[in-house]
Amino acid sequence: MLEIICLAAAVAAVFFLLVMAYDNSRFVIRKYHCSDRRIKKDLNVVLLSDLHSKSFGTENQKLIKAIDKLSPDLILIAGDMYTAGKGQETDTAGNLVCQLAKRYPVYYGNGNHEHKTRFSPEVYGRMYEKYAERIGKSGIRHLVNEKAALLELGVDIYGLELGREYFGKFRSQKMEDGYLERLLGKPRQTFYSILIAHNPDYFKDYAAWGADLVVSGHVHGGLMRLPFLGGVISPAMKLFPEYDGGIFSEGNAKMVLSRGLGSHTLPIRIFNPGELILIRLTKGGR
Repeated sequence: MLEIICLAAAVAAVFFLLVMAYDNSRFVIRKYHCSDRRIKKDLNVVLLSDLHSKSFGTENQKLIKAIDKLSPDLILIAGDMYTAGKGQETDTAGNLVCQLAKRYPVYYGNGNHEHKTRFSPEVYGRMYEKYAERIGKSGIRHLVNEKAALLELGVDIYGLELGREYFGKFRSQKMEDGYLERLLGKPRQTFYSILIAHNPDYFKDYAAWGADLVVSGHVHGGLMRLPFLGGVISPAMKLFPEYDGGIFSEGNAKMVLSRGLGSHTLPIRIFNPGELILIRLTKGGR
């Protein structure tokens, strides 16, 4: 009996390792649709998140070709394109986003890894400074608690950078009243407001602030996904997180949550390949 149990465990381990290797090496395309009467032109919006310096093919050519086939009108980046760490590099992320900026308008919001390197130069040196300077020169709109107004489209795009206290583990930090207004001001009711907000845990606060569409990442799909249960664990070490990937609603607000493209620290993706997202925004609706 013991031999049978050991054999079954070994077979299961090999199976999961093979699935993990497969899912770590690929990405899938998922598509969502949102509509609103304030949108003046139908748009194809590509969402990228949590690359963590991963490359799909040489210079990410597989990823770029897939993006080109989607014919985006603009690209939104929800942060963590590189990994904060000593000895880590930003060239893979920088090369990708700068190549995309030659083709499309790109709007970039920071994740917790960009934030960490920004506020701890004593640890990471000029990692963030050089990266931000490079992508800024490429024409990317790097939105750090600011807004880009797309008047001809009827759309405002906000890039939110939350403080480190909102990325703790084993606990949830309640968002203080007025926090988002102090960082971003109030959204205009006459424009469709897109909020790039890396951490999805605060979707209810984003909706209450006035976001019409939130785009997020951070959770990596829960690392491993189980039938009916979804993602297993979040970066905050929450089991079966409420927001793990997909599209969610809160009142009139929607959130599209990317499962990300790469991984860090624990390179685990089981039944959870990387994700490239297309959001179709159309005129109409409420």
